[in-house]
Amino acid sequence: MDQQLIAMCGAYCGVCEWRPKTNCPGCLASAGKMFWGECDVARCAIGKGLQHCGLCSEVPCATLQGYFDDPEHGDNGERLANLQAWAGGEQTYRELTPKKA
Repeated sequence: MDQQLIAMCGAYCGVCEWRPKTNCPGCLASAGKMFWGECDVARCAIGKGLQHCGLCSEVPCATLQGYFDDPEHGDNGERLANLQAWAGGEQTYRELTPKKA
């Protein structure tokens, strides 16, 4: 797993289908200025000097929870599990599954 492709929200840019289509360098390299716009989660993590939200004492905060709960882009706990694993030094990635209604 490429550490430079860890997204601050718990996703992994290395498996993003949009990355090659948009020449996106990933969350860390783009400093939160994604191909789709500015990311509030990334902006917060960068402002706190964190590589990802798993290293934040407030995880999951309201902003991050909003991403987890988003009907279109949310998941079923995988992002939080990834953040916790990464904060513990693990080099694993749980694939995100679409948010269940």
